[in-house]
Amino acid sequence: MALMLATTTGAVAEERPTLVVNIVVGSMCANDIDRYAHNLTEQGILRLVESGVKYEEAYYNFSALSTASGLATLTTGANPSAHGIVGERWYSPTDAKSISLIADNKAMSVEFSVGARSCSPHRLLAPTYGDILLSESPQSKQFTVAVDALSAIVLNGRRGIALWAEKNQTHWTTSSAYIEKLPEWIKVYNKNDTNSEYSLKRWTTLYKADCYRNSEVGVVEGIKDKPTHLITNLNLDLSKTLHGEMSYTPAGNTMVLRFAEQIVLREGLGTDAHTDILNIYLDSSRNIAETYGPESIEYEDMLYRLDKDLIWFLDTLYQHVGDSSKIVVVLTSDHGTSPSFNAIGSEPRHRFNHRQMEVIVNAYLGGRYGSDNYVAGYANQSLYLNHVTLAKKSLKYADICDEVATFLLQLQGISNAISATSMRNTSFSEGRTALMQRCFFGARTGDIIIDLVPGCIIEDDERRSLPSSGYIYDRHVPLIISRQGTTRRSVLRSIDMTELAPTLCHIMGVSTPWASERRPLQEF
Repeated sequence: MALMLATTTGAVAEERPTLVVNIVVGSMCANDIDRYAHNLTEQGILRLVESGVKYEEAYYNFSALSTASGLATLTTGANPSAHGIVGERWYSPTDAKSISLIADNKAMSVEFSVGARSCSPHRLLAPTYGDILLSESPQSKQFTVAVDALSAIVLNGRRGIALWAEKNQTHWTTSSAYIEKLPEWIKVYNKNDTNSEYSLKRWTTLYKADCYRNSEVGVVEGIKDKPTHLITNLNLDLSKTLHGEMSYTPAGNTMVLRFAEQIVLREGLGTDAHTDILNIYLDSSRNIAETYGPESIEYEDMLYRLDKDLIWFLDTLYQHVGDSSKIVVVLTSDHGTSPSFNAIGSEPRHRFNHRQMEVIVNAYLGGRYGSDNYVAGYANQSLYLNHVTLAKKSLKYADICDEVATFLLQLQGISNAISATSMRNTSFSEGRTALMQRCFFGARTGDIIIDLVPGCIIEDDERRSLPSSGYIYDRHVPLIISRQGTTRRSVLRSIDMTELAPTLCHIMGVSTPWASERRPLQEF
Protein backbone atom coordinates (compact mmCIF):
# COMPACT_ATOMS: atom_id res chain seq x y z
CA MET A 1 0.00 0.00 0.00
CA ALA A 2 2.81 2.44 0.91
CA LEU A 3 4.53 1.75 -2.39
CA MET A 4 1.28 2.29 -4.30
CA LEU A 5 0.65 5.60 -2.59
CA ALA A 6 4.23 6.71 -3.14
CA THR A 7 4.26 5.95 -6.83
CA THR A 8 0.74 6.90 -7.97
CA THR A 9 0.54 10.39 -6.54
CA GLY A 10 -0.17 12.94 -9.30
CA ALA A 11 2.58 15.05 -10.77
CA VAL A 12 3.32 18.50 -9.37
CA ALA A 13 1.82 21.00 -11.83
CA GLU A 14 2.94 24.51 -10.90
CA GLU A 15 4.16 27.62 -12.64
CA ARG A 16 7.81 27.93 -13.48
CA PRO A 17 10.06 28.74 -10.52
CA THR A 18 12.05 31.95 -10.48
CA LEU A 19 15.00 30.23 -8.81
CA VAL A 20 16.35 26.68 -8.87
CA VAL A 21 18.97 25.90 -6.22
CA ASN A 22 20.92 22.66 -6.58
CA ILE A 23 22.87 21.74 -3.43
CA VAL A 24 25.26 18.84 -4.02
CA VAL A 25 26.79 17.42 -0.84
CA GLY A 26 29.98 15.60 -1.80
CA SER A 27 30.05 11.85 -0.94
CA MET A 28 26.76 11.97 0.96
CA CYS A 29 25.34 8.48 1.37
CA ALA A 30 21.70 7.66 0.67
CA ASN A 31 20.83 6.72 4.25
CA ASP A 32 22.55 9.65 5.97
CA ILE A 33 19.38 11.69 6.43
CA ASP A 34 17.60 8.82 8.15
CA ARG A 35 20.67 7.67 10.08
CA TYR A 36 21.31 11.09 11.61
CA ALA A 37 17.73 12.41 11.71
CA HIS A 38 17.67 12.44 15.53
CA ASN A 39 20.04 15.41 15.53
CA LEU A 40 18.76 17.20 12.42
CA THR A 41 16.66 20.33 12.86
CA GLU A 42 13.17 20.94 11.51
CA GLN A 43 14.36 24.09 9.72
CA GLY A 44 17.41 22.61 8.02
CA ILE A 45 17.57 19.45 5.93
CA LEU A 46 14.24 18.20 7.26
CA ARG A 47 12.53 21.38 6.02
CA LEU A 48 13.36 20.21 2.50
CA VAL A 49 12.08 16.71 3.26
CA GLU A 50 8.79 18.02 4.67
CA SER A 51 8.00 20.09 1.58
CA GLY A 52 9.34 17.92 -1.17
CA VAL A 53 9.66 14.58 -2.90
CA LYS A 54 12.26 12.31 -1.32
CA TYR A 55 13.51 9.56 -3.60
CA GLU A 56 14.63 6.66 -1.44
CA GLU A 57 16.18 4.62 -4.26
CA ALA A 58 18.19 7.05 -6.41
CA TYR A 59 21.23 5.58 -8.16
CA TYR A 60 24.03 6.44 -10.54
CA ASN A 61 24.05 3.47 -12.89
CA PHE A 62 27.68 3.27 -13.94
CA SER A 63 30.96 2.27 -12.35
CA ALA A 64 34.14 4.40 -12.04
CA LEU A 65 32.25 7.09 -10.13
CA SER A 66 34.07 10.29 -9.31
CA THR A 67 33.21 13.91 -8.60
CA ALA A 68 33.71 14.77 -12.27
CA SER A 69 31.70 11.90 -13.74
CA GLY A 70 28.94 12.16 -11.11
CA LEU A 71 28.46 15.91 -11.50
CA ALA A 72 28.46 15.64 -15.29
CA THR A 73 25.76 12.95 -15.14
CA LEU A 74 23.72 14.99 -12.68
CA THR A 75 23.76 18.08 -14.93
CA THR A 76 23.60 16.56 -18.43
CA GLY A 77 21.15 13.72 -17.79
CA ALA A 78 23.52 11.25 -19.45
CA ASN A 79 26.07 8.63 -18.45
CA PRO A 80 29.82 9.06 -19.13
CA SER A 81 29.46 6.94 -22.27
CA ALA A 82 27.50 9.88 -23.72
CA HIS A 83 28.71 13.01 -21.90
CA GLY A 84 32.40 12.02 -22.08
CA ILE A 85 33.47 13.07 -18.58
CA VAL A 86 35.17 9.87 -17.42
CA GLY A 87 37.20 11.58 -14.68
CA GLU A 88 39.33 14.59 -13.89
CA ARG A 89 42.15 13.37 -16.15
CA TRP A 90 43.02 10.71 -18.72
CA TYR A 91 45.95 9.79 -20.98
CA SER A 92 46.37 10.76 -24.61
CA PRO A 93 46.68 7.84 -27.06
CA THR A 94 48.93 9.94 -29.32
CA ASP A 95 51.72 10.76 -26.85
CA ALA A 96 50.77 8.96 -23.57
CA LYS A 97 50.68 12.29 -21.69
CA SER A 98 48.17 13.06 -18.96
CA ILE A 99 45.29 15.35 -19.98
CA SER A 100 43.43 17.41 -17.39
CA LEU A 101 39.70 17.89 -17.84
CA ILE A 102 39.77 21.57 -16.90
CA ALA A 103 43.37 22.77 -17.50
CA ASP A 104 43.53 25.40 -20.23
CA ASN A 105 46.62 27.53 -20.82
CA LYS A 106 44.56 29.86 -23.02
CA ALA A 107 42.36 30.88 -20.09
CA MET A 108 43.34 33.22 -17.28
CA SER A 109 42.33 33.38 -13.65
CA VAL A 110 40.09 36.37 -12.80
CA GLU A 111 41.40 38.33 -10.87
CA PHE A 112 44.87 36.81 -11.19
CA SER A 113 46.29 35.17 -8.07
CA VAL A 114 49.33 32.97 -7.58
CA GLY A 115 46.99 30.43 -5.97
CA ALA A 116 44.70 30.13 -8.99
CA ARG A 117 44.86 27.74 -11.93
CA SER A 118 44.42 28.42 -15.62
CA CYS A 119 41.33 26.41 -16.37
CA SER A 120 38.07 26.46 -18.29
CA PRO A 121 35.16 24.25 -19.41
CA HIS A 122 36.61 23.78 -22.92
CA ARG A 123 36.78 19.97 -22.62
CA LEU A 124 33.15 19.60 -21.50
CA LEU A 125 31.26 18.01 -24.38
CA ALA A 126 27.55 17.81 -23.52
CA PRO A 127 25.41 20.80 -22.46
CA THR A 128 24.13 20.95 -18.89
CA TYR A 129 20.65 21.99 -17.76
CA GLY A 130 22.15 25.42 -17.06
CA ASP A 131 23.55 25.66 -20.58
CA ILE A 132 20.12 24.81 -21.99
CA LEU A 133 18.34 27.37 -19.80
CA LEU A 134 20.69 30.22 -20.72
CA SER A 135 20.59 29.37 -24.43
CA GLU A 136 16.78 29.46 -24.47
CA SER A 137 16.35 32.22 -21.87
CA PRO A 138 19.27 34.67 -22.29
CA GLN A 139 17.96 36.92 -19.51
CA SER A 140 18.26 34.11 -16.97
CA LYS A 141 21.34 33.82 -14.76
CA GLN A 142 23.38 30.88 -13.56
CA PHE A 143 26.02 30.94 -10.81
CA THR A 144 27.93 27.97 -9.48
CA VAL A 145 30.14 28.00 -6.38
CA ALA A 146 32.52 25.40 -4.91
CA VAL A 147 35.86 25.26 -3.14
CA ASP A 148 37.54 23.39 -6.01
CA ALA A 149 37.69 24.58 -9.61
CA LEU A 150 36.87 21.12 -11.02
CA SER A 151 33.66 20.86 -9.01
CA ALA A 152 32.51 24.36 -9.95
CA ILE A 153 33.27 24.04 -13.67
CA VAL A 154 31.71 20.61 -14.23
CA LEU A 155 28.58 21.46 -12.21
CA ASN A 156 28.22 24.78 -14.04
CA GLY A 157 28.92 23.89 -17.67
CA ARG A 158 29.92 26.42 -20.33
CA ARG A 159 27.41 29.21 -19.70
CA GLY A 160 26.86 31.35 -16.64
CA ILE A 161 29.62 31.91 -14.10
CA ALA A 162 31.50 29.27 -12.08
CA LEU A 163 33.37 30.53 -9.01
CA TRP A 164 35.85 28.74 -6.77
CA ALA A 165 38.42 29.48 -4.06
CA GLU A 166 42.01 30.00 -5.17
CA LYS A 167 44.59 28.21 -3.03
CA ASN A 168 46.74 31.09 -1.83
CA GLN A 169 44.35 33.35 0.09
CA THR A 170 41.12 31.39 -0.51
CA HIS A 171 39.72 34.31 -2.50
CA TRP A 172 36.94 33.73 -4.99
CA THR A 173 38.02 33.54 -8.61
CA THR A 174 36.80 32.32 -11.97
CA SER A 175 38.09 31.79 -15.50
CA SER A 176 38.31 34.29 -18.33
CA ALA A 177 36.27 31.73 -20.27
CA TYR A 178 33.28 32.92 -18.21
CA ILE A 179 33.92 36.63 -17.53
CA GLU A 180 36.82 39.05 -17.90
CA LYS A 181 36.35 40.86 -14.58
CA LEU A 182 34.86 39.95 -11.24
CA PRO A 183 31.82 41.96 -10.11
CA GLU A 184 32.89 44.79 -7.81
CA TRP A 185 31.14 43.30 -4.79
CA ILE A 186 33.20 40.08 -5.12
CA LYS A 187 36.41 42.12 -5.32
CA VAL A 188 35.45 43.83 -2.05
CA TYR A 189 34.47 40.48 -0.54
CA ASN A 190 37.95 39.17 -1.36
CA LYS A 191 39.73 42.35 -0.25
CA ASN A 192 38.08 42.07 3.16
CA ASP A 193 39.24 38.43 3.50
CA THR A 194 35.65 37.54 4.30
CA ASN A 195 36.25 33.81 3.91
CA SER A 196 38.73 33.81 6.80
CA GLU A 197 35.89 34.82 9.15
CA TYR A 198 34.44 31.33 8.86
CA SER A 199 37.64 29.59 9.92
CA LEU A 200 37.24 26.78 12.44
CA LYS A 201 40.40 27.03 14.53
CA ARG A 202 39.40 24.31 16.97
CA TRP A 203 37.08 21.55 15.83
CA THR A 204 34.82 20.34 18.63
CA THR A 205 31.49 18.56 18.40
CA LEU A 206 28.45 20.73 17.78
CA TYR A 207 26.37 18.66 20.22
CA LYS A 208 27.25 16.56 23.26
CA ALA A 209 29.30 13.62 22.05
CA ASP A 210 26.99 11.03 23.61
CA CYS A 211 24.34 12.14 21.07
CA TYR A 212 26.53 10.93 18.20
CA ARG A 213 26.10 7.55 16.53
CA ASN A 214 29.68 7.29 15.27
CA SER A 215 32.61 6.59 17.57
CA GLU A 216 35.73 6.76 15.38
CA VAL A 217 37.57 10.07 15.76
CA GLY A 218 40.61 11.64 14.13
CA VAL A 219 40.96 15.35 14.89
CA VAL A 220 37.78 16.48 16.67
CA GLU A 221 38.73 17.66 20.15
CA GLY A 222 37.20 17.76 23.61
CA ILE A 223 35.23 14.50 23.59
CA LYS A 224 34.81 13.35 27.18
CA ASP A 225 31.35 11.81 27.49
CA LYS A 226 31.62 9.03 24.90
CA PRO A 227 33.97 6.06 24.34
CA THR A 228 35.85 6.60 21.08
CA HIS A 229 38.29 4.82 18.80
CA LEU A 230 41.23 6.85 17.50
CA ILE A 231 41.80 6.90 13.75
CA THR A 232 45.53 6.54 13.12
CA ASN A 233 47.82 7.28 10.18
CA LEU A 234 46.12 10.56 9.26
CA ASN A 235 47.89 13.36 7.41
CA LEU A 236 47.46 16.19 9.91
CA ASP A 237 49.03 18.72 7.53
CA LEU A 238 46.01 18.75 5.21
CA SER A 239 44.18 21.51 7.10
CA LYS A 240 47.16 23.66 8.16
CA THR A 241 46.63 26.34 5.48
CA LEU A 242 43.43 28.39 5.23
CA HIS A 243 42.50 26.67 1.98
CA GLY A 244 43.25 23.30 3.55
CA GLU A 245 41.14 24.16 6.57
CA MET A 246 38.25 25.13 4.31
CA SER A 247 38.69 21.91 2.34
CA TYR A 248 38.93 19.49 5.26
CA THR A 249 36.70 20.96 7.98
CA PRO A 250 33.03 22.00 8.08
CA ALA A 251 34.19 25.62 7.79
CA GLY A 252 34.42 25.08 4.02
CA ASN A 253 30.70 24.36 3.78
CA THR A 254 29.92 27.49 5.77
CA MET A 255 32.24 29.56 3.58
CA VAL A 256 30.61 28.31 0.37
CA LEU A 257 27.04 28.79 1.62
CA ARG A 258 27.79 32.31 2.93
CA PHE A 259 29.19 33.28 -0.45
CA ALA A 260 26.25 31.65 -2.23
CA GLU A 261 23.92 33.67 0.02
CA GLN A 262 25.63 36.87 -1.12
CA ILE A 263 25.32 35.83 -4.76
CA VAL A 264 21.56 35.50 -4.29
CA LEU A 265 21.32 38.93 -2.65
CA ARG A 266 23.83 40.89 -4.74
CA GLU A 267 22.88 39.46 -8.10
CA GLY A 268 19.14 39.53 -7.40
CA LEU A 269 18.56 35.88 -8.23
CA GLY A 270 14.95 34.77 -8.42
CA THR A 271 13.44 38.26 -8.40
CA ASP A 272 11.99 38.48 -11.91
CA ALA A 273 10.07 36.29 -14.32
CA HIS A 274 13.19 34.68 -15.78
CA THR A 275 14.26 31.51 -13.97
CA ASP A 276 17.74 31.65 -12.45
CA ILE A 277 19.99 28.79 -11.28
CA LEU A 278 22.30 28.62 -8.28
CA ASN A 279 24.48 25.50 -8.10
CA ILE A 280 26.37 24.73 -4.89
CA TYR A 281 28.92 21.96 -4.49
CA LEU A 282 30.26 21.16 -1.02
CA ASP A 283 33.78 19.79 -1.52
CA SER A 284 34.49 19.75 2.23
CA SER A 285 31.88 17.05 2.74
CA ARG A 286 33.63 14.80 0.22
CA ASN A 287 37.08 15.48 1.65
CA ILE A 288 35.93 14.75 5.21
CA ALA A 289 34.19 11.53 4.17
CA GLU A 290 37.25 10.29 2.28
CA THR A 291 39.86 11.40 4.83
CA TYR A 292 38.17 10.38 8.09
CA GLY A 293 35.65 7.89 6.75
CA PRO A 294 31.83 7.84 6.80
CA GLU A 295 31.99 6.06 10.19
CA SER A 296 33.78 8.99 11.84
CA ILE A 297 32.58 11.61 14.27
CA GLU A 298 34.13 14.15 11.88
CA TYR A 299 31.74 13.15 9.12
CA GLU A 300 28.72 13.05 11.41
CA ASP A 301 29.53 16.43 12.95
CA MET A 302 30.01 17.94 9.49
CA LEU A 303 26.44 16.92 8.59
CA TYR A 304 25.02 18.49 11.75
CA ARG A 305 26.89 21.73 11.09
CA LEU A 306 25.68 21.69 7.49
CA ASP A 307 22.14 21.23 8.77
CA LYS A 308 22.54 24.33 10.97
CA ASP A 309 24.01 26.31 8.07
CA LEU A 310 21.03 25.41 5.90
CA ILE A 311 18.66 27.07 8.40
CA TRP A 312 19.95 30.58 7.74
CA PHE A 313 20.68 29.86 4.09
CA LEU A 314 17.13 28.68 3.36
CA ASP A 315 15.69 31.53 5.42
CA THR A 316 17.61 33.99 3.23
CA LEU A 317 16.40 32.34 0.02
CA TYR A 318 12.75 32.36 0.98
CA GLN A 319 12.79 35.86 2.44
CA HIS A 320 14.69 37.27 -0.54
CA VAL A 321 12.30 35.93 -3.18
CA GLY A 322 9.23 36.58 -1.05
CA ASP A 323 7.08 33.76 -2.37
CA SER A 324 8.87 30.60 -1.25
CA SER A 325 6.80 28.47 -3.64
CA LYS A 326 8.74 30.08 -6.51
CA ILE A 327 11.96 28.37 -5.39
CA VAL A 328 12.87 24.76 -6.16
CA VAL A 329 15.65 23.36 -3.98
CA VAL A 330 17.42 20.10 -4.82
CA LEU A 331 19.56 18.27 -2.27
CA THR A 332 21.61 15.38 -3.61
CA SER A 333 25.15 14.05 -4.02
CA ASP A 334 27.63 13.33 -6.80
CA HIS A 335 28.27 9.83 -5.39
CA GLY A 336 28.35 7.93 -2.14
CA THR A 337 31.54 6.49 -0.71
CA SER A 338 32.95 3.14 0.39
CA PRO A 339 33.15 1.90 3.97
CA SER A 340 36.58 2.77 5.38
CA PHE A 341 39.08 0.08 4.49
CA ASN A 342 40.24 -0.05 8.13
CA ALA A 343 36.97 0.61 9.95
CA ILE A 344 37.09 -0.21 13.65
CA GLY A 345 35.74 -3.66 14.48
CA SER A 346 36.47 -5.27 11.12
CA GLU A 347 39.47 -6.78 9.41
CA PRO A 348 41.30 -4.26 7.17
CA ARG A 349 40.15 -4.67 3.59
CA HIS A 350 42.54 -5.09 0.70
CA ARG A 351 43.47 -1.89 -1.13
CA PHE A 352 44.49 -2.00 -4.76
CA ASN A 353 47.94 -0.59 -5.55
CA HIS A 354 47.62 0.63 -9.13
CA ARG A 355 51.26 1.76 -9.31
CA GLN A 356 52.39 -1.75 -8.52
CA MET A 357 50.01 -3.04 -11.19
CA GLU A 358 51.55 -0.68 -13.76
CA VAL A 359 55.04 -2.01 -12.97
CA ILE A 360 53.88 -5.62 -13.14
CA VAL A 361 52.10 -5.15 -16.48
CA ASN A 362 55.07 -3.32 -17.96
CA ALA A 363 57.42 -6.10 -16.83
CA TYR A 364 55.09 -8.76 -18.22
CA LEU A 365 54.88 -7.11 -21.65
CA GLY A 366 58.61 -6.44 -21.57
CA GLY A 367 59.27 -10.11 -21.03
CA ARG A 368 57.02 -10.98 -23.95
CA TYR A 369 57.99 -8.33 -26.49
CA GLY A 370 61.20 -6.71 -25.28
CA SER A 371 61.84 -4.04 -22.65
CA ASP A 372 60.10 -0.73 -23.26
CA ASN A 373 57.52 1.68 -21.81
CA TYR A 374 54.22 -0.10 -22.45
CA VAL A 375 52.06 1.57 -19.81
CA ALA A 376 50.97 5.23 -19.90
CA GLY A 377 49.19 5.21 -16.56
CA TYR A 378 46.08 4.37 -14.57
CA ALA A 379 42.98 6.53 -14.12
CA ASN A 380 39.20 6.17 -14.03
CA GLN A 381 39.36 2.47 -13.15
CA SER A 382 41.21 1.74 -16.37
CA LEU A 383 44.74 1.03 -17.53
CA TYR A 384 46.08 3.17 -20.36
CA LEU A 385 48.66 1.57 -22.65
CA ASN A 386 51.33 3.51 -24.48
CA HIS A 387 50.09 3.47 -28.08
CA VAL A 388 53.37 4.92 -29.32
CA THR A 389 55.25 1.88 -28.02
CA LEU A 390 52.70 -0.54 -29.45
CA ALA A 391 52.97 1.09 -32.88
CA LYS A 392 56.77 1.17 -32.75
CA LYS A 393 56.86 -2.57 -32.10
CA SER A 394 54.10 -3.29 -34.64
CA LEU A 395 51.99 -5.01 -32.00
CA LYS A 396 48.34 -5.64 -32.79
CA TYR A 397 46.32 -3.39 -30.49
CA ALA A 398 43.29 -5.64 -29.95
CA ASP A 399 45.44 -8.70 -29.19
CA ILE A 400 47.57 -6.82 -26.65
CA CYS A 401 44.51 -5.40 -24.88
CA ASP A 402 42.91 -8.83 -24.61
CA GLU A 403 46.17 -10.34 -23.42
CA VAL A 404 46.63 -7.73 -20.69
CA ALA A 405 42.98 -8.03 -19.63
CA THR A 406 43.40 -11.78 -19.13
CA PHE A 407 46.72 -11.28 -17.32
CA LEU A 408 45.20 -8.74 -14.88
CA LEU A 409 42.71 -11.30 -13.56
CA GLN A 410 45.61 -12.86 -11.63
CA LEU A 411 46.10 -9.76 -9.48
CA GLN A 412 44.52 -9.55 -6.03
CA GLY A 413 41.62 -7.12 -5.83
CA ILE A 414 40.55 -7.36 -9.50
CA SER A 415 37.27 -9.15 -10.19
CA ASN A 416 37.08 -8.41 -13.91
CA ALA A 417 39.03 -6.74 -16.70
CA ILE A 418 37.63 -5.97 -20.14
CA SER A 419 39.47 -4.62 -23.15
CA ALA A 420 38.38 -1.44 -24.89
CA THR A 421 37.90 -3.49 -28.06
CA SER A 422 35.36 -5.70 -26.29
CA MET A 423 33.61 -2.61 -24.94
CA ARG A 424 33.26 -1.23 -28.46
CA ASN A 425 32.16 -4.47 -30.09
CA THR A 426 29.83 -5.92 -27.46
CA SER A 427 26.64 -4.58 -25.93
CA PHE A 428 26.30 -5.50 -22.25
CA SER A 429 22.72 -5.17 -21.05
CA GLU A 430 22.95 -6.04 -17.37
CA GLY A 431 25.20 -6.76 -14.41
CA ARG A 432 28.60 -5.31 -13.57
CA THR A 433 29.74 -5.29 -17.20
CA ALA A 434 26.82 -3.02 -18.13
CA LEU A 435 27.85 -0.60 -15.37
CA MET A 436 31.40 -0.65 -16.75
CA GLN A 437 30.19 -0.01 -20.29
CA ARG A 438 28.08 2.99 -19.27
CA CYS A 439 31.24 4.78 -18.14
CA PHE A 440 33.19 3.84 -21.28
CA PHE A 441 33.88 6.75 -23.64
CA GLY A 442 36.18 5.56 -26.39
CA ALA A 443 38.27 8.71 -26.81
CA ARG A 444 39.00 9.11 -23.09
CA THR A 445 38.66 5.78 -21.26
CA GLY A 446 41.69 3.52 -20.96
CA ASP A 447 42.49 0.39 -22.94
CA ILE A 448 41.61 -2.12 -20.21
CA ILE A 449 38.68 -1.35 -17.92
CA ILE A 450 39.02 -2.82 -14.44
CA ASP A 451 36.42 -3.86 -11.88
CA LEU A 452 37.56 -4.29 -8.28
CA VAL A 453 36.09 -6.76 -5.80
CA PRO A 454 33.45 -5.42 -3.36
CA GLY A 455 34.94 -3.28 -0.58
CA CYS A 456 38.29 -2.84 -2.32
CA ILE A 457 39.47 0.71 -2.95
CA ILE A 458 42.52 2.29 -4.54
CA GLU A 459 45.42 2.52 -2.11
CA ASP A 460 45.86 6.13 -0.99
CA ASP A 461 47.74 7.08 2.16
CA GLU A 462 45.54 10.13 2.74
CA ARG A 463 42.12 8.50 2.29
CA ARG A 464 40.29 5.83 4.27
CA SER A 465 37.30 5.79 1.94
CA LEU A 466 36.80 6.35 -1.80
CA PRO A 467 34.09 6.01 -4.45
CA SER A 468 34.80 4.75 -7.99
CA SER A 469 34.01 1.05 -7.58
CA GLY A 470 30.42 1.34 -8.75
CA TYR A 471 29.11 -0.88 -5.96
CA ILE A 472 25.88 0.11 -4.31
CA TYR A 473 27.54 2.15 -1.53
CA ASP A 474 29.03 4.38 -4.26
CA ARG A 475 25.98 4.60 -6.52
CA HIS A 476 23.11 5.03 -4.03
CA VAL A 477 22.63 8.71 -3.15
CA PRO A 478 20.04 10.97 -1.51
CA LEU A 479 17.71 12.97 -3.76
CA ILE A 480 15.19 15.52 -2.53
CA ILE A 481 13.35 17.95 -4.80
CA SER A 482 11.66 20.51 -2.58
CA ARG A 483 9.18 23.31 -3.24
CA GLN A 484 7.59 25.06 -0.28
CA GLY A 485 3.85 24.55 -0.06
CA THR A 486 3.90 21.05 -1.52
CA THR A 487 3.08 17.90 0.43
CA ARG A 488 5.81 15.59 1.66
CA ARG A 489 6.16 12.45 -0.43
CA SER A 490 8.46 9.46 -0.30
CA VAL A 491 9.02 7.60 -3.58
CA LEU A 492 10.18 4.01 -3.28
CA ARG A 493 10.72 3.00 -6.88
CA SER A 494 14.27 2.90 -8.22
CA ILE A 495 15.26 5.96 -10.25
CA ASP A 496 18.34 6.76 -12.30
CA MET A 497 20.21 10.00 -11.57
CA THR A 498 20.16 10.72 -15.33
CA GLU A 499 16.48 11.60 -14.76
CA LEU A 500 17.27 14.69 -12.66
CA ALA A 501 18.49 17.01 -15.44
CA PRO A 502 15.47 16.48 -17.73
CA THR A 503 13.23 16.91 -14.69
CA LEU A 504 14.76 20.29 -13.83
CA CYS A 505 14.50 21.36 -17.47
CA HIS A 506 10.85 20.35 -17.48
CA ILE A 507 10.24 22.35 -14.29
CA MET A 508 11.99 25.37 -15.83
CA GLY A 509 10.09 25.00 -19.12
CA VAL A 510 13.10 24.43 -21.38
CA SER A 511 14.34 21.63 -23.62
CA THR A 512 15.95 18.45 -22.36
CA PRO A 513 19.81 18.47 -22.44
CA TRP A 514 21.04 17.09 -25.76
CA ALA A 515 22.84 13.99 -24.47
CA SER A 516 20.01 12.83 -22.23
CA GLU A 517 17.67 10.05 -23.30
CA ARG A 518 15.53 10.25 -20.17
CA ARG A 519 12.08 11.66 -19.50
CA PRO A 520 11.29 13.84 -16.46
CA LEU A 521 10.43 12.11 -13.21
CA GLN A 522 6.70 11.37 -13.19
CA GLU A 523 6.14 13.36 -9.97
CA PHE A 524 6.85 16.54 -11.96
